Amino acid sequence: MAVRACGLIIYRRLQPAPSSKVADNIEYLLLQTSYGTHHWTPPKGHVDPGEDDLQTAFRETQEEAGLQSSQLTLVEGYRKELHYPVRGKPKTVVYWLAEVKDCNTEIKLSEEHQAFQWLKLEDACKLAEYEDMQATLKEAHQFLCSKELSSSVKDKGNF
Repeated sequence: MAVRACGLIIYRRLQPAPSSKVADNIEYLLLQTSYGTHHWTPPKGHVDPGEDDLQTAFRETQEEAGLQSSQLTLVEGYRKELHYPVRGKPKTVVYWLAEVKDCNTEIKLSEEHQAFQWLKLEDACKLAEYEDMQATLKEAHQFLCSKELSSSVKDKGNF
Protein backbone atom coordinates (compact mmCIF):
# COMPACT_ATOMS: atom_id res chain seq x y z
CA MET A 1 0.00 0.00 0.00
CA ALA A 2 1.22 3.50 -0.81
CA VAL A 3 2.42 5.81 1.92
CA ARG A 4 -0.04 8.73 2.07
CA ALA A 5 0.80 12.34 2.91
CA CYS A 6 -1.17 15.56 2.67
CA GLY A 7 -0.32 19.24 2.70
CA LEU A 8 -1.22 22.77 1.72
CA ILE A 9 0.29 24.95 -0.96
CA ILE A 10 0.25 28.22 0.96
CA TYR A 11 0.30 31.57 -0.83
CA ARG A 12 -0.05 35.22 0.03
CA ARG A 13 -1.02 38.28 -1.96
CA LEU A 14 1.16 41.34 -1.70
CA GLN A 15 -0.33 44.80 -2.00
CA PRO A 16 -0.69 45.30 -5.74
CA ALA A 17 0.96 48.14 -7.56
CA PRO A 18 -1.61 49.98 -9.69
CA SER A 19 -0.30 48.60 -12.98
CA SER A 20 0.60 45.09 -11.80
CA LYS A 21 -1.05 41.87 -12.86
CA VAL A 22 -2.56 39.48 -10.32
CA ALA A 23 0.19 36.96 -11.00
CA ASP A 24 2.88 39.45 -9.94
CA ASN A 25 1.40 39.80 -6.44
CA ILE A 26 1.33 36.13 -5.45
CA GLU A 27 4.08 34.48 -3.39
CA TYR A 28 4.28 30.85 -2.32
CA LEU A 29 5.60 29.52 0.98
CA LEU A 30 8.29 26.86 0.75
CA LEU A 31 10.01 25.22 3.72
CA GLN A 32 13.52 23.78 3.63
CA THR A 33 13.86 20.43 5.36
CA SER A 34 16.51 20.05 8.04
CA TYR A 35 17.14 16.42 7.01
CA GLY A 36 18.24 14.52 3.91
CA THR A 37 18.99 16.69 0.89
CA HIS A 38 17.47 19.79 2.54
CA HIS A 39 14.87 20.03 -0.22
CA TRP A 40 12.23 22.76 -0.39
CA THR A 41 8.57 21.83 -0.14
CA PRO A 42 5.18 23.12 0.97
CA PRO A 43 4.13 21.91 4.44
CA LYS A 44 2.98 18.29 4.31
CA GLY A 45 3.12 15.05 6.25
CA HIS A 46 1.78 11.57 6.81
CA VAL A 47 -1.85 10.89 7.59
CA ASP A 48 -2.38 9.79 11.21
CA PRO A 49 -4.87 7.04 12.05
CA GLY A 50 -8.41 8.42 12.28
CA GLU A 51 -7.58 11.60 10.36
CA ASP A 52 -8.98 12.52 6.99
CA ASP A 53 -6.70 13.98 4.33
CA LEU A 54 -7.68 17.62 4.83
CA GLN A 55 -7.30 17.39 8.62
CA THR A 56 -3.79 16.07 8.01
CA ALA A 57 -2.96 18.95 5.69
CA PHE A 58 -4.06 21.54 8.28
CA ARG A 59 -2.34 19.73 11.17
CA GLU A 60 0.94 19.44 9.28
CA THR A 61 0.78 23.11 8.26
CA GLN A 62 0.29 24.07 11.91
CA GLU A 63 3.12 21.79 13.08
CA GLU A 64 5.61 22.73 10.36
CA ALA A 65 4.88 26.41 9.72
CA GLY A 66 2.96 27.52 12.82
CA LEU A 67 -0.08 28.51 10.77
CA GLN A 68 -3.49 27.80 12.33
CA SER A 69 -6.41 26.86 10.10
CA SER A 70 -8.13 30.09 11.25
CA GLN A 71 -5.29 32.08 9.62
CA LEU A 72 -5.91 30.44 6.24
CA THR A 73 -8.59 30.45 3.57
CA LEU A 74 -8.91 27.19 1.66
CA VAL A 75 -9.35 27.77 -2.08
CA GLU A 76 -12.43 25.98 -3.41
CA GLY A 77 -11.98 23.64 -6.34
CA TYR A 78 -8.24 22.92 -6.15
CA ARG A 79 -6.89 19.51 -5.14
CA LYS A 80 -3.82 17.85 -6.62
CA GLU A 81 -2.63 14.29 -6.10
CA LEU A 82 0.99 13.34 -6.78
CA HIS A 83 2.32 9.78 -7.03
CA TYR A 84 6.01 8.93 -6.84
CA PRO A 85 8.36 6.33 -5.35
CA VAL A 86 10.28 7.00 -2.13
CA ARG A 87 13.02 4.49 -1.32
CA GLY A 88 11.38 2.03 -3.71
CA LYS A 89 7.89 2.30 -2.19
CA PRO A 90 4.92 4.15 -3.72
CA LYS A 91 3.92 7.45 -2.12
CA THR A 92 0.80 9.55 -2.67
CA VAL A 93 0.75 13.22 -1.68
CA VAL A 94 -2.43 15.28 -1.80
CA TYR A 95 -2.23 19.08 -1.86
CA TRP A 96 -4.85 21.76 -1.44
CA LEU A 97 -4.37 25.47 -1.99
CA ALA A 98 -4.75 27.97 0.86
CA GLU A 99 -4.21 31.70 1.22
CA VAL A 100 -2.91 33.34 4.40
CA LYS A 101 -5.48 35.94 5.44
CA ASP A 102 -2.77 38.38 6.58
CA CYS A 103 0.29 38.51 4.32
CA ASN A 104 2.44 39.53 7.32
CA THR A 105 1.57 36.44 9.39
CA GLU A 106 4.64 35.08 11.17
CA ILE A 107 5.94 31.66 10.12
CA LYS A 108 7.16 29.49 13.03
CA LEU A 109 9.21 26.53 11.83
CA SER A 110 9.34 23.16 13.55
CA GLU A 111 12.57 21.19 14.01
CA GLU A 112 11.80 19.40 10.72
CA HIS A 113 12.67 22.57 8.78
CA GLN A 114 15.60 24.97 8.89
CA ALA A 115 14.40 27.82 6.67
CA PHE A 116 11.40 29.21 4.82
CA GLN A 117 10.92 31.61 1.94
CA TRP A 118 8.02 33.42 0.31
CA LEU A 119 8.68 33.22 -3.42
CA LYS A 120 7.22 34.30 -6.73
CA LEU A 121 6.28 31.36 -8.96
CA GLU A 122 9.50 31.32 -11.00
CA ASP A 123 11.75 31.34 -7.93
CA ALA A 124 9.58 28.77 -6.12
CA CYS A 125 9.94 26.43 -9.11
CA LYS A 126 13.73 26.86 -9.04
CA LEU A 127 13.90 25.89 -5.35
CA ALA A 128 11.41 23.02 -5.65
CA GLU A 129 13.79 20.61 -7.38
CA TYR A 130 11.28 17.90 -8.21
CA GLU A 131 9.55 18.27 -11.56
CA ASP A 132 6.17 17.16 -10.27
CA MET A 133 6.31 19.80 -7.52
CA GLN A 134 7.28 22.47 -10.07
CA ALA A 135 4.36 21.40 -12.28
CA THR A 136 2.00 21.47 -9.28
CA LEU A 137 3.06 25.02 -8.35
CA LYS A 138 2.56 26.16 -11.95
CA GLU A 139 -0.84 24.49 -12.10
CA ALA A 140 -1.91 26.07 -8.79
CA HIS A 141 -0.74 29.46 -10.04
CA GLN A 142 -2.68 29.05 -13.28
CA PHE A 143 -5.75 28.05 -11.26
CA LEU A 144 -5.45 31.18 -9.09
CA CYS A 145 -4.92 33.48 -12.06
CA SER A 146 -7.90 32.10 -13.98
CA LYS A 147 -10.04 32.31 -10.82
CA GLU A 148 -8.98 35.96 -10.36
CA LEU A 149 -9.73 36.76 -13.96
CA SER A 150 -13.23 35.31 -13.80
CA SER A 151 -14.02 37.05 -10.49
CA SER A 152 -12.77 40.44 -11.72
CA VAL A 153 -14.93 40.09 -14.82
CA LYS A 154 -17.95 39.28 -12.61
CA ASP A 155 -17.16 42.28 -10.38
CA LYS A 156 -17.38 44.55 -13.39
CA GLY A 157 -20.65 42.99 -14.48
CA ASN A 158 -19.21 41.84 -17.81
CA PHE A 159 -20.12 38.19 -17.67
